[in-house]
This record gives sequence, C-alpha cells and structure tokens, in this order.
Amino acid sequence: SIAFWHFILKDLPSPQELISRKQKVSTKIYDRNGILLYNIYKDQNRTPVSLDEIPLHAKLATIAIEDAEFYSHLGFSLKGIARALLKNYKEKKLTGGSTITQQLVKNTLLSPEKTYLRKIKEITLAIKVELAFSKDEILEMYLNEVSYGGTAYGIQEASRTYFGKDVKKLSLAEAALLAGLPKSPTEYSPFGTNPELSLARQKEVLNLMEINGFITNDQKMAAESEEVSF
Repeated sequence: SIAFWHFILKDLPSPQELISRKQKVSTKIYDRNGILLYNIYKDQNRTPVSLDEIPLHAKLATIAIEDAEFYSHLGFSLKGIARALLKNYKEKKLTGGSTITQQLVKNTLLSPEKTYLRKIKEITLAIKVELAFSKDEILEMYLNEVSYGGTAYGIQEASRTYFGKDVKKLSLAEAALLAGLPKSPTEYSPFGTNPELSLARQKEVLNLMEINGFITNDQKMAAESEEVSF
C-alpha cells in the first residue's frame, strides 16, 4: 500500500500552484474617463473578481447545484462518490461525484483524462487544497475559473456575456441560470438549439436552493416568474 500511495503522490501538483500559476485573463484598454474601449483575449475571456463582489444568492446557487455540502466536507463527498460509483456501474463510464474543490483541481492542476487513478489523484489533491486554503478562497477560485460556455470563463464575464451587467448586479433568477451552465454549457445555453433547457435547469437550481434552505418558497416563485432578458 505504501508503494501504491507513493505512485499516487508522485508528481502530484502543489496546491500553491492555484495562486502561483499564470491564469488566463483578458486585457482591457480604457479611455481617460474609464470607459472600456477594448477587451482583448484569445480563447478565454476572464475577469477575476473577489468573493465580496459576488452576491450571496449567486454563491448559494452554485453551491446548491454543484456541491450542497461544500462548507462541511474536507474536499470530497462520500455520498457523492457512492452515487457516482452506482451510476458508473450502471452506465459503464466514469463520471460525476466531484465536489467544487475537486472540480477546481481537475480544471486547473490535473489532466482531463477519465481514469480511476486520476480520480484518486483528484481526491487526494482536493484534500491538500482544503488544508491549504479556506472554503471562501476555494469558492472564489472556482467561480473565477469555471467555464460558462464559449469564451466566457469566470462568473464576472459570464454575467456580462449573458446579461450585459457586472456580477454584483445579478438577480436571483439570473444567478440561478448561470449556476446551471457549468455542468454542460452547450446543452444548457440559452443561445443553444434548445434554449428551454436553460430555464428547466434554472428551475432545478432554484428548487435545490429552497430544499437546502438558501431561499424561501416565495423567493423561488418570484425568481421563476421573472422574465430573464439576455
């Protein structure tokens, strides 16, 4: 078993690479009055924001749909792993079960290959990240890293891309719609071939927010009836 764990830990990236690596961000050129003239990027349009700039309902929407136990686990979820193993057994493919912390390390520090060995490395590295950073720091890194479809990376540019506004101005309905995109940005895109799926996914997010006690039924109903304009 010692040899096995040595093989797992060998060449495992350091959690500190999350803050020391060179993240792809957009270059912005403003005029003398602070008006944005040009937003320059290649394949990832990203503008990092602090967690304080992100509304509480936007953070809770992401947690509800991606990892409801985020603030209580140590990087991985035994229930999530059990559900994923059952699904993998039935569908004969390795998918699901990743916490927000696991998704962060998977998207930034590890290769995209889907093998059981890489999954074990992902969980091991997620635990190391949890020990190195606070939950709020991990959530902030995730929300600035994740893809929301096309060139929109990070919740700030996702808010600008889909709604033409800064993240701090998102309504609950808008935040819930964005939170539903990362799982499958193409499938759930409101600009895709089946835009109705984005609204169905939005309702799923709002329902989970209510189930987890993040919003009231009245708030959920109001958000569902809000006409979102893109």
